Amino acid sequence: YVAAVYEHESILSPTPAALVERRAALELMGRNLDIYEQQVLAAARQGAQIIVFPEDGIHGFNFTRSSIYPYLDFVPHSRSVKWNPCREPYLFNDTEVVQRLSCMALKNKIFLVANLGTKQPCERSDPRCPPDGRFQFNTNVALGADGALLATYRKHNLYFEYAFDTPAEPDYAFFDTPFAGKVGMFTCFDILFFEPAVNLIRQYNLKQIVYPTAWMNQLPLLSAVEFQQAFSTAFNVNILAANIHHPTLGMTGSGIYTPVKSFIYHNMESYGGKLIVAEIPVITADYKTNLEKTPGRVSEKGKEQSPPSFYAEMMYDNFTFVPVWGEKGELQVCANSLCCYLNYRRAVLADELYALGVFDGLHTVHGTYYVQACALVKCGGLSFSTCGQEVTDATALIDFQLWGNMSTPYIFPLLLTSGITLDFADHMGWKNNHYFLSKNRTSAGLLTAALYGRWYEKD
Repeated sequence: YVAAVYEHESILSPTPAALVERRAALELMGRNLDIYEQQVLAAARQGAQIIVFPEDGIHGFNFTRSSIYPYLDFVPHSRSVKWNPCREPYLFNDTEVVQRLSCMALKNKIFLVANLGTKQPCERSDPRCPPDGRFQFNTNVALGADGALLATYRKHNLYFEYAFDTPAEPDYAFFDTPFAGKVGMFTCFDILFFEPAVNLIRQYNLKQIVYPTAWMNQLPLLSAVEFQQAFSTAFNVNILAANIHHPTLGMTGSGIYTPVKSFIYHNMESYGGKLIVAEIPVITADYKTNLEKTPGRVSEKGKEQSPPSFYAEMMYDNFTFVPVWGEKGELQVCANSLCCYLNYRRAVLADELYALGVFDGLHTVHGTYYVQACALVKCGGLSFSTCGQEVTDATALIDFQLWGNMSTPYIFPLLLTSGITLDFADHMGWKNNHYFLSKNRTSAGLLTAALYGRWYEKD
């Protein structure tokens, strides 16, 4: 099927904390919706059957709970409500934004997924009801090619979003399409957690995901395109990921991903939005990598001297590293119950320091979640203290096999190359209770090759 995602540079309110009238809020959102309208038309002309827009794309961000109120639409959340906002605009009040989205879908005969703020009145007798008498949600809507509201999803894992509430129960949101079967949806930070993202995919055996996000890139392990691809690979799903484009805030990175190919956009230099349209195969059955081909050998270390280990901060976590010296070698580094192993060979020795790092523990900055990671990274300079820094360019072409005795089945294989480009591993998967990732000669200089494990039970 043909899919489209749009990386949108939002027109933002200069004073998001100021209280404004609904009319002024609609005027600002209308300017963003005008751009959406052009992009829906452009995507439809290229044959797209579905288009996805980013999180916060219509209203922006940095609101307070009260200042976002005029920007919120009312959208019924119940699956039992059959509603076509474009054709039945009179059914509910305060639905101007969802009406426009519905009409775009209808006019262009395209499925459309967008993110907006929604409100839902609640009874004071409900112990969860906020003092102002309403819930405010960060919401995705999916609209059919006839403009009908197919599904809503309220973001569960909020990322410092004080304007919004978390729904009482996680939403498991998906909708049917004639071209790709069932399509699931969740938002941004949700991708790092079991609920609802992983549970949704497993429970309903979903193979297509739409993913609005407003993601701030964090190298070396959590760049948007890097993690989006890893998620697609780990769960064997297609992902249509639409991010916001605000390079000054570190926000960029969208794509259409299949487990074996990606169509991505990562641009920190220029301004303006970007439409990606690609034709991708519908995934039906589970495709398993054949691990018998993996030449995996978990060797006992010989008597040769291992290089010294050192500590450095990476992604706000204290990693234990060993330097990757010379043109070839075998390394091992351990922390807690996790041991990481690396066999490597590189063609030309340039002035670049690489290191193999391990972390097995609770990550506690900007969210709390348990990580098991084995990571081969290029350091920022030539001293050990620069390992773990954000690096965007590299020249070293390294053949490697990386493996670890991970304690969780949820491993996200990361493979990032110079200029924030993606590569695909030759082999990956489980063998003898170890997860392996191997690659002969990356297509560009290696930035990161990592096994990013999420041990959800220990969050």
